[in-house]
Amino acid sequence: MLHTAYLLRSAAVSAALLSIGFGCGPSTDRADRAEVVEAVAPDAAEGPPGAKWDLVAALREAAARDPQPADRGGRAWRDLSEGTQQARVRTPGRFVFTFEVGEAGIATGGSVFLQISPFWGWSTPQTEVPDAPGFTTIEPSADDIEIEARAVDQQLLRIENVGRLLRAGERLRIVYGAGPAGAIADEYAEKNSRFWFGVDGDGDGERGPYLADSPGVDVAPGPAARLVITLPTTARPEETIRITVAVLDAFGNTGPDFSGDVRFEDPPAGLLLPDHITLRADDGARATVEAVAREPGVYRLRAVAGGDIGGISNPLLVAAAGPRVLWGDLHGHSATSDGTGTVFDYFTYARDVAALDVSVLTDHDHWGVRPLDENPDLWDEIVAEVERFNEPGRFVTVLGYEWTSWIHGHRHVLYFGKHGKVYSSISSEYESPLQLWKALEGEPVLTFAHHSAGGPIPTNWAIPPDPVLEPVTEIVSIHGSSEALDSPAPIYNAVPGNFVRDVLDRGYRLGFVGSGDSHDGHPGLARINAHTGGLAAILSEDLTRQGVLDAVRKRRVYATNGPRILLRTAFGAHGMGATVAVPDGESLSEDLFVHVVAAAPLERVDLIRSGQIVDSLAVDGRLEVMLERAVEDVRAGEYLYIRAVQQDSGAAWSSPIFFERSPGS
Repeated sequence: MLHTAYLLRSAAVSAALLSIGFGCGPSTDRADRAEVVEAVAPDAAEGPPGAKWDLVAALREAAARDPQPADRGGRAWRDLSEGTQQARVRTPGRFVFTFEVGEAGIATGGSVFLQISPFWGWSTPQTEVPDAPGFTTIEPSADDIEIEARAVDQQLLRIENVGRLLRAGERLRIVYGAGPAGAIADEYAEKNSRFWFGVDGDGDGERGPYLADSPGVDVAPGPAARLVITLPTTARPEETIRITVAVLDAFGNTGPDFSGDVRFEDPPAGLLLPDHITLRADDGARATVEAVAREPGVYRLRAVAGGDIGGISNPLLVAAAGPRVLWGDLHGHSATSDGTGTVFDYFTYARDVAALDVSVLTDHDHWGVRPLDENPDLWDEIVAEVERFNEPGRFVTVLGYEWTSWIHGHRHVLYFGKHGKVYSSISSEYESPLQLWKALEGEPVLTFAHHSAGGPIPTNWAIPPDPVLEPVTEIVSIHGSSEALDSPAPIYNAVPGNFVRDVLDRGYRLGFVGSGDSHDGHPGLARINAHTGGLAAILSEDLTRQGVLDAVRKRRVYATNGPRILLRTAFGAHGMGATVAVPDGESLSEDLFVHVVAAAPLERVDLIRSGQIVDSLAVDGRLEVMLERAVEDVRAGEYLYIRAVQQDSGAAWSSPIFFERSPGS
């Protein structure tokens, strides 16, 4: 999900951005960036499907521009003696700011821009309808100052100087939400939701970067409305497990005003656990408690918070054997680029609310109010928070960012060490996947493409994925499924022939992961506010960065579109993601084992073989399916995978098992 209004540095950038709609390397220096503007051909008729040449040219032009001193001046702050001190989701408020003109002044025809956080539901500041939300007044500090203000884009107000030069130290008092309807806050709680101020001081139509110290406001959650209960998906008999409970508001925000008991209803005898958890006022409406998985079986927990907010957990399979499932969300965004909330709160939600095992924050390289590739302080903050939260054996964090190419498609870069660089997709040095992979060669790093079949920008599959650096692909997120057109909730703007199943038919070997692409501050629970989401199931006994890296490289992973579905499959002795050798001129026949434990009643289980659904078993609302199917005459070049679909459209996809000629055949 990408948004555009904040990038309004020029009419050219705005026009290019509007063409894609609203949604989701060391930086080169200014001279280098000026040279690479010519490297993009805006009128190119050929190239990858969906390539946005005009957008890349506009981004490069904006990045290469050196703002005039007058475009960098001024400061702004909130008047804390007036207005709303803390916002609340979807609630009107009144916010008072002071903008002080900088040393160079603001010429006639120059402007001050007020950009309200453009990513969600804040009211657009407007000056025309006093009774409507977002009505904004501007009061100059001198009677002879003449201004005209109007909304020029989503949540963006332009205050133009139409009179004399505004001198250093002169001020504008701005009241956002001045009318009876106030200004409506967005639906996602966060700390320091920013009100960005920018300046075109010389009146040439080009605004400088938004002020880094622009003021903000904390957005509080709404009333308690949801209960999320999370169990591990697998455990061994007599193993101690963690149960996480979180009371959320209606939008999935953590920390609503709640205290009281969360009571488990009819807890199963095979789990030794307390009958309730007491949440105190300072617990943030969430807690973790230990329990013991005493006996083999499948368990689910029902609970009620405060007497009327109910919830049911994901399934837990207790068994002596079988691969352990770790849950990861490898793709999401904070307010550092085009999402919600701080980096600290992102990882806190991932660990303490969504109960993830693995979490990656992938803010954009060059997409945001202050792009990572131009603001190393933001990258330094991410690096520090990733290290702060990493706790091997409990919660693993991985350093990452999103390589946001509008030509070849978006990819994540995941560093499994303590450090890494931002290689920007708008730099001529790293503008193609081949250049990116060359820069990453030899590092403990992975990349993977996402929303690859369509969405904001499809993947250029003409460039084969690097076999070492890119062993998997993200087939599902809030954008929808890129697996195939017949999958649940296929991605929008799909390009025929660009689905992941199509590229498997070309001979590419890719495992499957899902991840949220959450922008709402809810990593691990992106599906809570969307019809689809994404999670990565990682099959590993080793909850460390190295253990996760090894499992993903071996494609010992599977994808879901949000629910914690247990999925196991094997062709004889070969598990998901394996490569099976087939003697030249021969074929293999084996039983395919499938075990599904669903989070909601199942609709069907599909077997996909080399591009076709060759078997689809209707399962009539069962929660668990275990079966074996004979698969005959499998030849080199084929692949198999399982897709399990719930009645609510929740789904899981196993990584394919690939078949190749025996070495030396």
